[in-house]
Amino acid sequence: MNARSDNTSDQSPNSQTHVNSSANTAAGSVGVVTPQKFHFAEPLTLECNRTLPSFDLMVETYGTLNSDKSNAILICHALSGNHHAAGFHSVDDKKAGWWDNMIGPNKAIDTNRFYVVCVNNIGSCFGSTGPTTINPDSISSDDSIDSSDSSANNSNEPQVYGPDFPLITIKDWVKTQAMLSDRLGIDVWHAIVGGSMGGMQALQWSVDYPDRLKRCVVIASTPKLSAQNIAFNEVARQSILSDPDFKDGRYIQAGTYPRRGLILARMVGHITYLTDDAMKAKFGRDLKSGKFMYGYDVEFQVESYLRYQGERFSENFDANTYLLMTKALDYFDPTRDYSSAVAKDNTESAVPLENSIAASVESSKANAQNELEDAVATIEDIESDRQQELSALKAAFAHTQCQYLVVSFTTDWRFAPERSQEIVDALMATGKPVSYINIDAPHGHDSFLFDIPRYMGAVRGFLTAPFITPSRPATGERS
Repeated sequence: MNARSDNTSDQSPNSQTHVNSSANTAAGSVGVVTPQKFHFAEPLTLECNRTLPSFDLMVETYGTLNSDKSNAILICHALSGNHHAAGFHSVDDKKAGWWDNMIGPNKAIDTNRFYVVCVNNIGSCFGSTGPTTINPDSISSDDSIDSSDSSANNSNEPQVYGPDFPLITIKDWVKTQAMLSDRLGIDVWHAIVGGSMGGMQALQWSVDYPDRLKRCVVIASTPKLSAQNIAFNEVARQSILSDPDFKDGRYIQAGTYPRRGLILARMVGHITYLTDDAMKAKFGRDLKSGKFMYGYDVEFQVESYLRYQGERFSENFDANTYLLMTKALDYFDPTRDYSSAVAKDNTESAVPLENSIAASVESSKANAQNELEDAVATIEDIESDRQQELSALKAAFAHTQCQYLVVSFTTDWRFAPERSQEIVDALMATGKPVSYINIDAPHGHDSFLFDIPRYMGAVRGFLTAPFITPSRPATGERS
C-alpha cells in the first residue's frame, strides 16, 4: 500500500519544487510545496550484493540555490519520516511537514539563506522505490505472453516488490543521496543534518564522502545500536511477522494487511521514544471512563494514547518498509570497514573436580576469590570494550574533513547522551572540530522534533558560524 498519494512529476534539478502560500508564509512557513520524483536509470548495487536495475527518489526542496551552489543543506529523515519535512501539500492541508518548526524563513534552518533538500530514502512507502512499487522482474515481455491464455495474463500482471525488495543499509541510502547530489550539481553540501536515524546518515556521509560536506549535524543519535535497541526492533518486527495477515510479506497480493502487527510494533517503538516522567505528566494513571471496567479493553488514558498512535501509524506506513528500516538501523556501524582492536582471549581455565568435603570447602574459598576476580575482570572487559569502540570510531573519523555539531537530550533513553558523547570523544581524539550540547528536555527521544529554544539556537548558530579547519591531520586505516 502506498502511504500517501502525492502529486508528483519527473522534473529537472533546476525546477522549483515549492510555491509559497501567503497564508502559510505569514506564520513563517515555506508555504505550499510540491514533491518531485527523480528517476535514476543506472543500476544500483547494494551492500547485500543485490542490484536494483533502476530507482526513484522523492524529493522536496525549500529556498533558493545560490549561483555557486554553496548554500545547500541536506536533511536526512528518521525511521517514520519522509521527504515532506516542511510546509504544506495544499492550502487545505492541516498538518505541516515533520520538521516544520526547524525549517523555514528565519527558523533554525533558514530558507531565506539556505537551499534545503529532503529526500525520501529507497525502501520507503512514500513514493521512492520500495516494497510498494512495481518490481520490474514481474513485468514480462510481450513475446512471453500468450494473449489467448487469460490465466497467463493474470499471472503476468505486474506485481509490487513486497518482501522481494532487497535489504538495505544506511550506507546504501547515503550512496543514493550522493547520486542525487550529482544530479543537482551540488559538489559540496554546506551541511548535512539529521535526527535519530537521520543523524546516522549524516555520520555515514562524513565517513564515506568526507570532501562533500562542510558541516555535519548529528541529533539524538548513536554510533551504533546497543543490544537493547536491537532487541526492541526485533520485538517490533516479530509483532508484524507473526500477524496472520502478513502472508509472508505478500499481503498486498492477498488483499490483506498486517494492521494488528504494525500497531503493536508502533506501540513498542513509541514507548521507547517517551519517558516515564513525560507519560506521568501527560496521563498518570487516569482512567478513560473514570472507573475500573474489569476487562481487557482500553481503561487507562495511556492505553488509549498508545492504541491511537498505533492505529494512525498503521494507516499510513507499510509493514515491509518497517521491517526494512529497522533492519537498516540494526546494521548501522560506521566503523565496520575499519580496523578494530585485538580480539578478546576467550580461553577458559579448567576447573578440577573435588573428591572430599575438605576439598569442597577449600574449593568454595577458591571459588569466592575467583568470583571476585571475575567481577573485576568483567569491569575490565567493559572498559576494554569501550576503548575498542573508541579506537574503531577514531579510525573511522580520522579522515573526515567537516565540522561537527552533536546534540543529545537529557531524557533520551533510546539513544542516551552517553552514546552521543562516544562520538564526541572519538572526534576530539582525532583533532576534529566538534561542538556538543546536551539539551535539558522532558520529551525523551522525541525531543529532537520539538521547538526548544536552546536546541534551535545551537543549530542556527552552528550553520551560520564560520567554518573551522581541523586542528591537525589524521588518517584512518581500512581493514
